[in-house]
Amino acid sequence: MARPDKRSDIVSAALQIIAEQGFHGAPMAMIAEKAGVAAGTIYCYFESKDILIKELYRDIEGKLLEALQEGYQTERPIRERFLHLGIGLLKHWSTHPLHFKYMEQFHNSPYGAALRRGRFAKESNDDDLPYLTLFEQGVSQQVIKDLPDVILFALAFGPMITLTRDHILGFIELDDLLIEKTIAACWDGIKR
Repeated sequence: MARPDKRSDIVSAALQIIAEQGFHGAPMAMIAEKAGVAAGTIYCYFESKDILIKELYRDIEGKLLEALQEGYQTERPIRERFLHLGIGLLKHWSTHPLHFKYMEQFHNSPYGAALRRGRFAKESNDDDLPYLTLFEQGVSQQVIKDLPDVILFALAFGPMITLTRDHILGFIELDDLLIEKTIAACWDGIKR
């Protein structure tokens, strides 16, 4: 009996292997074996490993953005929206550690550098990224420090990334109260 969604099996296998072993430690043959498909089958769904890597990132980012948009209200004050996004981000990453690990691999690779460079230079049409809109509005309303987006991102999300990594590694256990306090402290780093 054929499985209904081989693509899903391939994506799941790629996520697990790449999150744990990196891009170079995840040859297509290993992904195929873990997915339970022939190596050539992957190429029916993905033209190349580069395309698989990029599409997997888009899938993961899409799920994250969907989670962040839940209950997000653009008419709320900047601080409330920042807290919503930050709390949602930490909770999502804490409950989806493979997604976090994959995103870390991606962002710290040439793939992610190119993507981020385009986003910070406003060369890509990423209107669905609420934090970039939030930074722009916050700066224009003089609620957020007037700094380049890349610095605001580092000040706001750098601690969240480090804390998520430490949570996954078992150095700290994140609960709702600690997440809320952490995000409030991140806000303090960027507020005017």
